[in-house]
Amino acid sequence: MLSPDCCLVKYRDGYYLFDMQINCEMLDIRIFLAILDFGGFQRAAEALNLSQPTLTRRIQALEETFGTKLFDRTTRKVVPTRVGREIETHFRRMAREFEDCVFSLTDFGIRPSGVLTIACLPTMASAFLPNVLRLFNRRYPDIRFRIRDTTASEGLDCVARGEAEFGINSLGASRQDLIFTPLMDDSFALACRADHPVARKKTLRWEDIKSLPLIISLRSDNRMLIDQALARSGLSLNWSYQVSHLATSFGLVEEGLGMSVIPLMSRPRARHPVIRIIPLVEPSIRRTIGFVEARNRELSRTAEELKKLIIESARKDQGYQDH
Repeated sequence: MLSPDCCLVKYRDGYYLFDMQINCEMLDIRIFLAILDFGGFQRAAEALNLSQPTLTRRIQALEETFGTKLFDRTTRKVVPTRVGREIETHFRRMAREFEDCVFSLTDFGIRPSGVLTIACLPTMASAFLPNVLRLFNRRYPDIRFRIRDTTASEGLDCVARGEAEFGINSLGASRQDLIFTPLMDDSFALACRADHPVARKKTLRWEDIKSLPLIISLRSDNRMLIDQALARSGLSLNWSYQVSHLATSFGLVEEGLGMSVIPLMSRPRARHPVIRIIPLVEPSIRRTIGFVEARNRELSRTAEELKKLIIESARKDQGYQDH
């Protein structure tokens, strides 16, 4: 029977046994996996909150333990060697088992810690995610988060490349390398000043706003969705301003420079003193928000726990949105 401190690695010409009892720590395993997941030493160091020289020294010591190089370094990228690829499987299993152990001891005062990276749509990152993380932080206060609030397309690539453990996205259902689990449906609305005549409406048709000065995100995938849906109905809109961030569009609306077409999920939870949000109908244009994870990579125990809370919160938020 093998010692739990040993790693048995299979090669074409046989098996090799590595003893890690003295020179390999869990931090070394996390460093090794972070370099693979983030594609380089610098990004891995940032994710683990370590200096790059410290991370490099730990990898060098790990390579001395195994007696061989674990990474091939070029000016553009870092890739695992043949030995590195073989060891990865064992390291990932050991990391999952260690995390499962820590979670099982939570009730005894041992709290999980670490960094969890999420790729999230900006609208969901500002409106939906904060409440989820607040609830999660009550139970696991030592978990730190890196939130990649970026476009839908960029977010999918972050998850696929391992730069984020999972994503919250409106795309991904058609990608073979990702698993897309629907969470909720989101429609669109008009954000306008409360003193504008249309603010008295309970709903607005897209036809009603076609001549209004409108604001839309320049980098958002929502614009293509909206334009395609309206084209099928023979409609087009008068875009006066293009911005990159929702906060910018709200600022323009507050100054009376235009009205913003926004996802309904991004509306402020509290009543805004200046801005009113009016749902847009006829045609009904909706996007599906989902949980995105890599098909060939298991979620960590921390991510699994957060996934459960996200699904639970999404069900409640869907009811909030529908009402």
